[in-house]
Amino acid sequence: MAGVLSMILAGGEGSRLRPLTVSRSKPAVPFGGTYRLIDFALNNFVNADLMRIYVLTQFKSQSLYMHLKKGWNISGITDRFIDVIPAQMRDGKRWYEGTADAIYQNIRFIEFANPDYVCIFGSDHIYKMDVRQMLDFHKQTEAHLTVSALRMPLNEACQFGVIEVDKTGKMIGFEEKPVNPKCIPGEPGWALVSMGNYIFDANVLCDELKEDALNTESSHDFGKDIIPDLFPKGNVYVYDFSTNKIKGEAHDTYWRDVGTIDSYWAANMDLLDREPQFSLYNRSWSLHTYYPPLPPATFVDVDDKKVKITDSLVSGGSYIQGATIFKSILGFRTNIAAGSHISESVILGDAKIGAGCTIKRAIIDKHVEIAPGTIIGEDLELDRKHFHVSDNGIVVIAKGTKVGF
Repeated sequence: MAGVLSMILAGGEGSRLRPLTVSRSKPAVPFGGTYRLIDFALNNFVNADLMRIYVLTQFKSQSLYMHLKKGWNISGITDRFIDVIPAQMRDGKRWYEGTADAIYQNIRFIEFANPDYVCIFGSDHIYKMDVRQMLDFHKQTEAHLTVSALRMPLNEACQFGVIEVDKTGKMIGFEEKPVNPKCIPGEPGWALVSMGNYIFDANVLCDELKEDALNTESSHDFGKDIIPDLFPKGNVYVYDFSTNKIKGEAHDTYWRDVGTIDSYWAANMDLLDREPQFSLYNRSWSLHTYYPPLPPATFVDVDDKKVKITDSLVSGGSYIQGATIFKSILGFRTNIAAGSHISESVILGDAKIGAGCTIKRAIIDKHVEIAPGTIIGEDLELDRKHFHVSDNGIVVIAKGTKVGF
């Protein structure tokens, strides 16, 4: 769409997702068997036909770069692009110091494109949004900035920017990660929080970024600095994400933050519900990703050991022999030998699990090899001696680990 430039912030270190982010950035973390976290933001723009996109990277970006190069390459289409922009230290030898600084250090791309509007979105949430509907709201309100928002239980809101609005949808209050979040008037127990997705009037954005860059006391962050400075003096409106409608969706809007191991595991498990709120099968809203050239998943019975797979997703190139798989997600090229039982687990792919293993409530990163007869997830105290175990008891086996050999 002419006049719109999109910038996706994909430099997240993802420290709370370790060990999954030891060798990759947060947006590059695999999800749902075949996807990466960044795919969902990209699909929201591509399905909305907003295809002038810069992806700003920073930490451990090689795997993210390769994924985008293989799966999201647009060439030969006039004025349409998805370009990866690494941190280039154009304004001194320093990394991005905040989300606003990341855009400021790349302000030349905005000035060169000369758009009317700039969409600035995060890259590590699981959701579907028709960005055109938010853009229409932004135009109708003649906003300088529009912030997308959703309702959230009060006890969870302290991790987000908490918003106050008037009856017209105009922002009248904002507090980033407050200790005591304010509830929505008339809705005790609920707060209105920012999703971290913004649409700016391009001129206003550039002016605010330049002013903020000169402020030595600023942390150069949209939530901490730009929004609190802008809403008292400008037209800042709040877009209600729950009003976003997508053709073919059977459920209301779905949004999940996957910033911790437990939330990441839970979001994967959501895909396995009998009627999942987040569907992978809506033909009207395709979910593109890089899918390598692989044979179909193969299932082979071995003697008296029969393959049994229930409520699970199994990706291409996987080879399952006489194993039982219950409520689990298996990424590309997962190899499981006879007699093994896998339940409520997420295997990111390229893994080899030996015969007779029992694995419960685990996340297994790529290139992991597990020796025959290994038991994981039953004795958490024992597991903690060897692996990372989350607050809710999810065992995480780091990339490239050889277990039991």
